[in-house]
Amino acid sequence: MGLWAYTAKPFVDPGDLPDENRFTKVVLAEKLNEPLEMAILPDERVLLVERHGDIRIYSPTTRQLKTIATIPVSTKYKDKEGHETEAEDGLLGVNIDPNFEKNHWIYLYYSPAGEAPKNILTRYELRGDELVLSSKKVLLEVVTQREQCCHTGGSIDWDRDGNLYLSTGDNTSPRATLYAPIDERPERGPWDAQKSSGNTNDLRGKILRIHPEADGTYTIPEGNLFPKGTPKTRPEIFTMGHRNPYRISVDKHNGYVYWGDVGPDAGEDSVGVGPTAEDEYNQAKKPGFFGWPYFVGANKAYYDKDFTTGKGGVQFDPAHPFNDSPNNTGLRDLPPAQPAMISYTAAETKKFPIMGSGGRSAMAGPTYYKDDFKNAKRSFPDYYNGNVFMYEWMRDMILAVSFDGKGDMTKMERFLPNMTFSHPIDMAFGPNGDLYVLEYGTGWFLKNDDSRLVRIEFNAGNRKPSIQVAASQKAGAVPLKVNLSSAGTKDFDGDALTYQWKIVSKAGGQPTVLSEPNPTFTFQKPGQYKAILTVTDAKGLKDSREVDILAGNQPPQVALEITKGNKSFYLPGQPIAYQVKVTDKEDGSLAQSGATPGRILAKQVMVRATYQDEATAQNVSEAGHKFSEAAYLGTGQALMEKSDCKACHFTDKKSVGPAFMDVAKRYKGDANAVASLSNKIIKGGGGVWGDAVMTAHPQLTSPDAGEIVKYIMTLSDKKTASPSLPTQGTYTPKENEKGILVLQASYKDKGANGLPPQMAEQVLMLRSPLVALGTSNSQSKGITLFKMGTQPYPLVVVMGSDTYVKFDQLDLTGIKTMEFAVAVPKAQLNAVGGRIEVRIDSPTGQLLGQTEQLQPNESKDPAAMFNQSMAKASITPTTGQHDLYFVFKNEKAGKSPLFVPVTVQFSN
Repeated sequence: MGLWAYTAKPFVDPGDLPDENRFTKVVLAEKLNEPLEMAILPDERVLLVERHGDIRIYSPTTRQLKTIATIPVSTKYKDKEGHETEAEDGLLGVNIDPNFEKNHWIYLYYSPAGEAPKNILTRYELRGDELVLSSKKVLLEVVTQREQCCHTGGSIDWDRDGNLYLSTGDNTSPRATLYAPIDERPERGPWDAQKSSGNTNDLRGKILRIHPEADGTYTIPEGNLFPKGTPKTRPEIFTMGHRNPYRISVDKHNGYVYWGDVGPDAGEDSVGVGPTAEDEYNQAKKPGFFGWPYFVGANKAYYDKDFTTGKGGVQFDPAHPFNDSPNNTGLRDLPPAQPAMISYTAAETKKFPIMGSGGRSAMAGPTYYKDDFKNAKRSFPDYYNGNVFMYEWMRDMILAVSFDGKGDMTKMERFLPNMTFSHPIDMAFGPNGDLYVLEYGTGWFLKNDDSRLVRIEFNAGNRKPSIQVAASQKAGAVPLKVNLSSAGTKDFDGDALTYQWKIVSKAGGQPTVLSEPNPTFTFQKPGQYKAILTVTDAKGLKDSREVDILAGNQPPQVALEITKGNKSFYLPGQPIAYQVKVTDKEDGSLAQSGATPGRILAKQVMVRATYQDEATAQNVSEAGHKFSEAAYLGTGQALMEKSDCKACHFTDKKSVGPAFMDVAKRYKGDANAVASLSNKIIKGGGGVWGDAVMTAHPQLTSPDAGEIVKYIMTLSDKKTASPSLPTQGTYTPKENEKGILVLQASYKDKGANGLPPQMAEQVLMLRSPLVALGTSNSQSKGITLFKMGTQPYPLVVVMGSDTYVKFDQLDLTGIKTMEFAVAVPKAQLNAVGGRIEVRIDSPTGQLLGQTEQLQPNESKDPAAMFNQSMAKASITPTTGQHDLYFVFKNEKAGKSPLFVPVTVQFSN
């Protein structure tokens, strides 16, 4: 479990950490339609709401999720010209009354359908699985504007005194500025958060605290931010100065309120405007003003910008904030601003490195107390007692945050870092002690296939065996002898295990039972079979896994070999000679016998040459992936797949942002597109696609952003699948190809004995002649690998002479020169330069060539750190495969670093 400690004691004893293997993620329902919030009922049913108005209940008895009602809601806004666009409005929040078992009341917060711009907090009776629509009571109205999106809040929670807390967003468009939306010009109210978050007389941009009464009204509890009767204030306000407190949580033991506030979009500090954008996790021990739209993070201040002239005014003072906007109906002078408990930018944050980098959407979950689950079936470990579970929607992470007796944070750490989540949007503990997680899914405003309701269970007692099964052959002609294996099966509790295999025929009949862990079985009759392994521990807990066996059809054999050319690299313009051989027990052979053609025809064999990003090609090759539909995945697509781009964009359909294909079409032929769009990705921006705004991505380097844009631009032309190549011939790589060249040959037989066809293939991968040294297989002491931003491979920093990087078993046939791109930053790294020797078989093996001495770059410009010099080495002709060593030398370097070798180009 990854740790980051907030106190002087940096690490927790690893022996104290709960075993992650004791946690199990159970998927209860999936393919939901924008789920937003849930409440766990006393009988463990799960009540959840979806943004478009559906109210749904999951039953643990039937294991089914059903829709019990649909509330008519508004999900769009309409500007003054009458144009409708998807908004964040809809059915936003749900919770149950603290006395639900007696009164059966539930509370919903939503945007009612109709022309009236408002959100309402309502109460209904839930009778069994029936929502009694006639029982509706409207407790509270929040007047809004529906001319411009966004920020609704909408989370509901309770304290132990029966007070209801409701979060509301600033209801302000962020799409005219990446910084503070404080546009005071006439008719620009939707772009001015001073009307809401900074307004003491408005319910938006707040966390409200009220006490619902039995008759459907509410009273004001003592101790809110403004005493009842204070002019120009609303007594419901508990905290104010929020942008979008999307999910809140109240600690039932001490009354502290937690929330995540989703921050703005600026990717850099701007003089006279304001700071880089940050998201916040906050704690309110008492009422207060938390800064927006005048401050962000640790009270980093914006300037009182004049949107008419574009000039910045005075910088706001967190000790004496003021609101002099014409859109303000409340007090001019505001309470002192409270700093965030945790804040972080899109780039890695030094104070909170555990947050990593990427998109931002902070949200707060429940506090766990072991005393609340004394009789629960599966309570969490005592280790998490008093922890608040916070989570990051965009980064798919859950955090466990600890506090001392005064409520001050002591540490934060990743919770279940090896468990995958798909944009968690709500979390709650159930009566059985399980943690329920609602996963929104990949894309915003979409019904996502990966949207789920899941339950995380902790097993403190005996656990089922963890089973692995394998078979030496999964298909073949009869008699088919198969070695069945349970290798890798284990019991986390160390219990003795018993094994039972059942061989079951799909045609029916009595199964064969085998009681050995790794038996051998011979299939005599053609047919489809399952080999089912059941493993039981000493306490009687068991689990099963199975493997399918097809007996009666021998899979074909496919061989693909390079008959002439380098077998490690492809060289642009250099033909690669290859040959494919195919044999099949039932179908015959591809080979011609004299003048008689083989029974397998060449046109029945698929031969393809495609290109893959190096990391992707290696991963899918190791996983046994079929390359039948392989397509070029460049560096740009690889970077995009690792980023948060798909939260707002899809390839061929609009989401929050435009479809990538539409972007490609719009900028097709624009010579400046790569530069301008790269800059927008890094710094953020908007105004081209309506009012959609591109969030800043300062963690991306300019080259990485450029690769992403280059990939997007390729989508304007629809690619067609390349035709099959001959089974014998040559393939010549073109000059502009990149990545791994994947040569793939496959054949699907005709089936036999009533069994389905079997396919076999062989894949050969040839590396690009341009190789990043960060992809080396091993490095000597004195080599530092530095991962920068979202670069797919680390940089190699040479910290001393007589060090090296090694590439395993490369074919050097036909390689005559190697050209290195090397940065030698003297001012930034104190680099002194040196030369690169090319050796084979060992660091002191045969010297094939070396570069001239590389000299330091004397520039003090920080950007010069990445300036690269080119150094060429002529190579002694060598054939066959060898371990290749790049040895770095400078006998006068002492303890100084030499340089940063980035790439090497192999050439003939």
